[in-house]
Amino acid sequence: MTRTVVESKTKTAVLGFDEPFCVIGERINPTGRKKLAAELEAGDFSTVEKDALAQVAAGATVLDINAGVVYNSNPNPNETEPPLMTKIVELVQGLVDVPLCIDSSVPGALEAGLAAAHGRPLLNSVTGEEERLELVLPLVKKYNVPVVAISNDDTGISEDPDVRFEVAKKIVQRAADFGIPAHDIVVDPLVMPIGAMATAGQQVFALVRRLREELGVNTTCGASNISFGLPNRHGINNAFLPMAMGAGMTSAIMNPVALPVTQKAIAEKKEQVAAAGIILPEGMDDETFVTLFGLGSTMPRAGKEMEAIRAANLLTNNDPHGGEWIRFNKPPAEAGAEAEGRGRRGNSRRRRA
Repeated sequence: MTRTVVESKTKTAVLGFDEPFCVIGERINPTGRKKLAAELEAGDFSTVEKDALAQVAAGATVLDINAGVVYNSNPNPNETEPPLMTKIVELVQGLVDVPLCIDSSVPGALEAGLAAAHGRPLLNSVTGEEERLELVLPLVKKYNVPVVAISNDDTGISEDPDVRFEVAKKIVQRAADFGIPAHDIVVDPLVMPIGAMATAGQQVFALVRRLREELGVNTTCGASNISFGLPNRHGINNAFLPMAMGAGMTSAIMNPVALPVTQKAIAEKKEQVAAAGIILPEGMDDETFVTLFGLGSTMPRAGKEMEAIRAANLLTNNDPHGGEWIRFNKPPAEAGAEAEGRGRRGNSRRRRA
């Protein structure tokens, strides 16, 4: 069986057809996040720290690190991105111990991330474009790391899944010329939005099966692409992920965190409750309120997509005896009970998870 091994200093994540689905947390990425981009240019890494901790707590087994900020003070990413990538990698691996995925379109930033990362990170990414192959594959060989191979080339992204398969095959063959084995290639077959292409789901499932059966490679995708532009995106993502897993997909680059309920949403719901004549207990806190009315949580927590993945792992026997499913559904201990438990243990040492 194909096994792609990704490592930090202390932890190993394995992508494989008989392994639990690998969740690659996507949140440390300033693309489309103006606030985060401004923070990074100003040297403020507080959001990066929060995103790293929240994603691992929600179940991410690998964290994607993207430092693609175009500074207002210097618009040349070849100068600004490599040192920023180094800083973020060093910061994140000081906070969490999961393996990293170094993500950039700037070759200098890729190498800076590889040089700073502990263990054996995943490199994101190479495409079938000739220039990109010649720039990235030598880095993959030099650092002996696995790489994400995106199925587009100099002609762009084809809507024909057969063309995307041939691009993936080309990358695997070119990687072999550099002495890079197929088990270190993780193909992204490119998921099209179902709202723009009705057959997008069927295409990717068939393509993943071909990649597994004919090339023997592991696969990944940007999971949320499938639902782009549609209402209730989580509902579509929740169906897509287990179906992709059933077809043989072994990982996804995605957000594992359900973002906290905003104060605005809480205030609007309280107005609705009051207008309905419902009297709430005096002193009810926001967390109790949002839980009672099914709004979610005031704190980051694992999203519904993670629930779907955990269930699929159980159903495919990649969660032996259901241990992870049981832990995932175990209600969190109340703060008071946790404090009382710590008091009973006294000074006894606790083993770190």
